[in-house]
This record gives sequence, C-alpha cells and structure tokens, in this order.
Amino acid sequence: MRCRSSWICFFILAASLLTGCSSLRQAIQNRPCALDPLQPYDTVHINPALHNITMHWKNPETDEPFKTITNLVGWLENTGHSIVAVTNGGIFEPGLVPTGLYVENGHEKQPLNLDDGYGNFYLKPNGVFFVRGDHFGIEEATHFGEGVTEVDFALQSGPLILQDNQIHPAFTPGSKNCRLRSGIGVSPNGHAILAISNGAVNFMDFATWFRDTAGMADALYLDGAISTLHTREHPSISDEVYAGFLAVTRRKE
Repeated sequence: MRCRSSWICFFILAASLLTGCSSLRQAIQNRPCALDPLQPYDTVHINPALHNITMHWKNPETDEPFKTITNLVGWLENTGHSIVAVTNGGIFEPGLVPTGLYVENGHEKQPLNLDDGYGNFYLKPNGVFFVRGDHFGIEEATHFGEGVTEVDFALQSGPLILQDNQIHPAFTPGSKNCRLRSGIGVSPNGHAILAISNGAVNFMDFATWFRDTAGMADALYLDGAISTLHTREHPSISDEVYAGFLAVTRRKE
C-alpha cells in the first residue's frame, strides 16, 4: 500500500522502527546464560607485592575526563607506567560523573552515595573497593562510611556480590537475568582479581564463581554490558566512553 501523506508514512515507519527496536532490546535482555565453555572469564590476578591498583577519572593536565581506555592507556604509557590491565571502574551518571564515592590519590572527588534508587548500583548492600598503601579491601558502603578513612583510592559500586563469603541475599539461583558482567574480588590473603565474563551470566553464578573457583572472600560488581578489560596480551580496541577507570600497573623496583 502506498502512503498518500508524508506524515502518515512517517508514523508508520516510526512505529515499525520502534517495534523492531523493542524486539531487539527484549532479545538482548532475555538472552540465555551462556559462557564460553573453554574460558568463561577473562581474569587478571593482582599481587599487592608486585602490582599497584590506581583509579583515573580526569587527565590531570587538562582536567577533562579520559573517556576511553585508549586515552588512559596512552597517558599511562607516556608517564612511565608498565600496564598490566585497565578496565572501566564502576557505574556513572550523565556527564561522566561517578555515581558513588570516588577517591583518587587520597582526594575525594565524589561523596559516598547511600541513597535508594533503581538499578544495580542501588541493589543494597552495595560496596566500596579501596586501596590503602599495598592493601586492597572491599567494604559494605555503610560500614565504609562509618569506619574507613585515609585511603589512597576508592570507588563505590553495586551490588556487593560477595561479602565475607556470603552471596548477596537478593540473588536467585537459575535467574534468567543474564548479562556480560565485570567485577573485582579480594581474597583472604589480600590478593585481588579482576574478572569479566565471556558471555552472559546471572549474578548468582557470577558470585559463586568468585567464591568457589577464584577463592575470593569479597567481591564487588563493576559494570555490565559496556564493560571492557584491556590487557597487554589482549589490547582493547573499544571506543566506549566511561567515567572512572581502574588500572593495574607493575610496581617500580
């Protein structure tokens, strides 16, 4: 049928596009949990005796957000850092502003966020990953605000998927809420691990992997479908834009 009015054609086209986009979003959201059977997660093991973990939001020379992993990697290399890994560090707001607490080089750039809201960040309890000297830690956000001070680096995210070996109470076995997911965990001996899933995984399985396979006592969700992990062996070519980043570099002798 030929449209007799350009406005009628426009509305028909718009409706068909919206229907198509809606179907596509639904297909993505409802995709089954399916990890790569040979390598379900890409991981970076971090030894505090050998590695530094630092956080980066804005280029100190321009006071503008780094925005992309490529920009940060270039800056780190130009300033003499030996890069092990870089990943996007937590959830952020429009304007490339971290949603919760963000501390860089001992300076609090964004305050602790204990508000209620919608989305993964607000799935309580959420938590804070922090660095103090050569110590890595993860604390529930409220407890962090009450008792943890003088940290070098910190970022708040959520949910806190694993706390003292206990999985977040809101997670459900067999959940169909499957996404690409990234997170960071800390083991009882103080080592850390960065992990990003190779495929879609639910929160329960992600938390269980951190505890039972990776041997972590605490773990914090970092981000979902837009997450990227850059390593020297597998450089990132993503041009995705982020706010904060978490970088792992080799300690200088």
